[in-house]
Amino acid sequence: MQVDLLTLYSLAIGTLFASAGMTLWEHRAHPERSQELKILAGGYATLGVGVALAIWRHLLPGAWGGAISNLVIVTGYLRVAHGLAVMNGRQYRTASAVILVLLALAWVIAGASGQVAMWLYFSAIPISLASAMATRELLRHDGLQWAQARRIAVIVTGVHAVLYAFRAGVLPWLATRYGPALLPLVSTITMYEGVLYSVVLPMTLLRLVRDETHGRLLHESQTDYLTRLGNRRWFFEEGARVLNRAGTRERVALLAFDLDRFKAINDRYGHQAGDAVLKTFAEVARGEMGPDAVFARIGGEEFAALLAGRDSERARMVGERIAERFAQTTAHYIDGRGVRATVSIGLAQSDPQQGMQAHNAPAALANLLSAADAALYGAKALGGNRLELARRAERSQNA
Repeated sequence: MQVDLLTLYSLAIGTLFASAGMTLWEHRAHPERSQELKILAGGYATLGVGVALAIWRHLLPGAWGGAISNLVIVTGYLRVAHGLAVMNGRQYRTASAVILVLLALAWVIAGASGQVAMWLYFSAIPISLASAMATRELLRHDGLQWAQARRIAVIVTGVHAVLYAFRAGVLPWLATRYGPALLPLVSTITMYEGVLYSVVLPMTLLRLVRDETHGRLLHESQTDYLTRLGNRRWFFEEGARVLNRAGTRERVALLAFDLDRFKAINDRYGHQAGDAVLKTFAEVARGEMGPDAVFARIGGEEFAALLAGRDSERARMVGERIAERFAQTTAHYIDGRGVRATVSIGLAQSDPQQGMQAHNAPAALANLLSAADAALYGAKALGGNRLELARRAERSQNA
C-alpha cells in the first residue's frame, strides 16, 4: 500500500503533538526533570507546527513559506537538543540563536530563485547539526545508564543526523547524476523516517526519565538519610554479592564499628551534636577505606564495612587508622561546646578455602558480621577506642 506525502505529513504532525502532550503530562511525576520535560514537550510541539506550516508553505509568496516553516522546524530540533543539554547541566541558547540567524541569512541570500535548492538540500544542514547535538548530549550523559532506551535514543538521533547530512551533502550530486526523479523517493524515505523519529524518540526519552527516577528512588531506599552511606538492607545485598564474587580467590575482611558512649553524647550535647558526630565518623572512615569498600550504617551508631582482597593485617591497619583519626577529629567544638567521641571496632575475615556459592553468601555474611560483633563487644569491654580481632571468625562463619 502506497502512502502519499500528505498522509505522512499528517501522521508526523499528529504523533508530534501527541508526544508533546504525553511529555508535558509526565513533568509533574518527575519534578527533578520537570524543566527538561517542558523543554522537550515544547520542542515536539514546535516541530509539529513547523511540519504543518511546511504543508501550506506554497501559499506564501516567494521563499517566505519555505523559510518560515524551515526556521520553525529547526527551532523544534534545537529545543530537543537544548532539553537534553539541560539534563547534563549545559545549555544551547547561544548556539541555537547562531544557527537560526545563519539559517535566516541563508534564506535571504537564496531568495525566491534559490528556494528550491534551499528546501531540498541546504535546509537539512541545521537539522542534521541539531540532531548531532542531541546525540552528543545522550552520549555524554554520565547520569544515565547504558540501558536499552538510551541506546535506542542514540541510534534514532544519530540516524536522523546522518540522513539529513546525506540530504544536504550527497543528494544534490545524486540528483545531478540520476535526474530529479530520485527526489520524490528520497522525500518519502525522509518522511517515513521522520514519523519514526516523532514516535520513537519521545517514547525512549520518557523511558529514560522514568528509569532515572526509578533508580533514584531505589538508591534513596538503600541510603541512610543522615550519613548518605548505604543502609542495612543495601549492606546485606551488596555484601552478599562481594562475598560471592570473592569465592575462593580472595579473602574478605569485615569491620564492625560502634561509637563509644554515643547515648551519653546525645543526652549531654543534644541530637544535633550526635548527628554531627555520626556524619564526621562516616567521612573519616570513608576517607580511610576508599570508594571500593562496602560501607554502611546498619544501626543507630553502628556501622559495618567489607574490604575485599584485604588480609587481616591490612584490614587491622585500616581500622586502627580510622579509630585514631576519629578520636582526633571529633575533639572539636559544636555550637561552642567541646565534643569528644571514640569508636570500638571488631574485625573478622572470611575463609576463601571454604568456597562461596550464591545461595549461601547471605548466611556467610551474617555469620561474618556476628563474628565481628563478638570482637566488637570485646573491644568495648576493654574500655573502647580500640580494635579487636575475631580470631575464630573463620570458624564462626562456616559453622
